[in-house]
Amino acid sequence: MSRPAAPVWEVRPSIRLDRQDPFLLLQQVLVFVRDHDRSIHFFVENLGFNIALDHKNQNGERWVIVAPPDGTARLCLIVPKLESQDYPLIGKGRNTVFLTENIEAKYQEWSARGVHFLHPPETAPWGSVFTQFDDVDGNRFWLIGFDQATRDVEEQRRLTEERLEAERRAARELEIARQVQARLFPQNMPSAQSLDYAGACIQARQVGGDYYDWLNLGADRLGLVLADIAGKGMAAALLMANLQANLRSQWATASDEPQRFLQSVNKLFYENTASGDYATLFFAEYNDQTRRLRYANCGHLPALLLRRDNTLEHLGPTSTVLGLFAEWDCCSFEERQLFPGDTLLLYTDGATESSNESGEEFGEQHLAETLRRFRDLSSQDLISAIVKEVRQFDPGEQQDDITLIAARCR
Repeated sequence: MSRPAAPVWEVRPSIRLDRQDPFLLLQQVLVFVRDHDRSIHFFVENLGFNIALDHKNQNGERWVIVAPPDGTARLCLIVPKLESQDYPLIGKGRNTVFLTENIEAKYQEWSARGVHFLHPPETAPWGSVFTQFDDVDGNRFWLIGFDQATRDVEEQRRLTEERLEAERRAARELEIARQVQARLFPQNMPSAQSLDYAGACIQARQVGGDYYDWLNLGADRLGLVLADIAGKGMAAALLMANLQANLRSQWATASDEPQRFLQSVNKLFYENTASGDYATLFFAEYNDQTRRLRYANCGHLPALLLRRDNTLEHLGPTSTVLGLFAEWDCCSFEERQLFPGDTLLLYTDGATESSNESGEEFGEQHLAETLRRFRDLSSQDLISAIVKEVRQFDPGEQQDDITLIAARCR
């Protein structure tokens, strides 16, 4: 026969998050017994329950709560005083029900432990299999098994196993993606006699959308690249790989025609990404012989050029971002002459937008002050000092990638 649609058949507890309809659950059931220790022995030794609470208050009253291993049901064992109105209730409990997925196994286990059952498991008129047993005081309990309960439990187990396996698989795939992306960052540095330079990317997640690179342009020329993909996580990492591939495949044209080089990069990035995807990019060409820097800032944050006399120049945008427009004209390059002691700093907003507990951002001004303070360090040490300052300013969880390029003219 079909089972009725009653709440007792639902074995999966749930907690609602809707504060307009607060969750409600059964805290415990009172069972009146003659002696705490004797009842504890029955529920713990015979039924395999756990002691959830055993406490005496200031008045010497003892509170004992026992629960099955899963903890979803708790029994409060009460020893009433002889003169109390509850004393006659000892051993009169009749309606406490335990639900199990395998009633035969539980029946055999508890019988072996000394539990006295009134009868073996049998099928009730409503379709379930049940049996009954008494505790040491005569309180009667029902043990009921339902095929539906078994199916529900098995379904929950299956879903849990699938979820855990999906999490493990995702973690493995993310680690592989991290290793692959790490290889996209520059693995060697073209030589430059007059420039001490270094770069670093500290990702907020295992993968991210910040990117820096070095390009050997030939004829004693070095390309410095810093980019920031719109977005975070795996999606940004994929776009970052796309941009890196475009830059590496087109850089051969950068020696003589940097404008055409960036136009080609934009065209490929636009054609191979979805509408709305874009990247900011700072591209600089440094001539190791003349110490001249020619650059294009494609919608990126202004680079900081700290002169040897401590004046600060901002190398702001010269064109718009990459990837938003099919027709994109990067015709504006600017130049700067570098002198020994000058320091160039490129950065992404992960540094300047790091905020403390008060909501105050690290900001460009703080970054410039840090650059001035540590200007005499090597480029690699300067980057480490800036990252340390940012983390001290914002000691909480990093929210965005922090990517830096420092270049100091020797």
